[in-house]
Amino acid sequence: MPSLKDLKIRIDSVKSTRKITKAMQMVAAAKLRKAQESAERGRPYAEKMRAIVSNLASGVKNVSGENMFLGDGRDSEKFLLIVATAERGLCGGFNSSIVKLAKSRIVELTSQNKEIKILTIGKKGREQLNREFESLFVGHVDLSNEKTITIETARKISTDLISRFEKGEYQVAEIFYNKFASVISQIPSSYKLLPVSFNEEDAKADNISFNFEPDEDEILTEIIPKSIATSIYSVLQENAASEQGSRMAAMDNATRNAGEMIDKLTIDFNRSRQAAITNELIEIISGAEAL
Repeated sequence: MPSLKDLKIRIDSVKSTRKITKAMQMVAAAKLRKAQESAERGRPYAEKMRAIVSNLASGVKNVSGENMFLGDGRDSEKFLLIVATAERGLCGGFNSSIVKLAKSRIVELTSQNKEIKILTIGKKGREQLNREFESLFVGHVDLSNEKTITIETARKISTDLISRFEKGEYQVAEIFYNKFASVISQIPSSYKLLPVSFNEEDAKADNISFNFEPDEDEILTEIIPKSIATSIYSVLQENAASEQGSRMAAMDNATRNAGEMIDKLTIDFNRSRQAAITNELIEIISGAEAL
């Protein structure tokens, strides 16, 4: 059984830990509001951009072979999987849920004998995937020095992806991330960035028919890179909100668990102290009787 000194040290240690987790919970709550607002404001813009691209693509869907950015990717052999996670841990299952979804896709593509390459955004995803798929890595985006995610960051990533696509390094690019639903709910998600497929639902969402000058194909060549940058920016915003929501929930659980542990250790401490006092009294009484 631990001594009174050991129990006291453990109680003080857990109290210190509880202070840290409580502080992290409050910081995450403060950051969450801003991140959530950014994600919710950016979501309609990204959806509208995809609808516009689908509207344009519908005008050239019969000649999509002439535009390298258009296609369904069904017969593709080279896949680039972009795994977007956080730079830090202590946020519950946020990172592991994204990695799990990416791993299941890797297994699926491997069973089809597809060529797979991985590009990671965020340190935690790279650390987890590196254990099994180190040979598949072709790049990494470090956001540890980025205090806030900007559209410029998304443009840099987009430029690199398009450059790799034009060089033929891959034929299909899919991105994996967590979509923010609420503080306690983040949904592991993925979708195809490149090539752009014609989507009837996205096109109908626009409900307006346009005549374009110059033609749709030429405009698509200009607007698709901007659309990809917008999609990546939206993904990073969704991830930022999901990360803070997951961290807030995780630190809240940790704080409550620390409180329960302190209560248990305090009971053990009091019992041990009472047993020590009882033993001392017995020794005193036994000594007095011996005299």
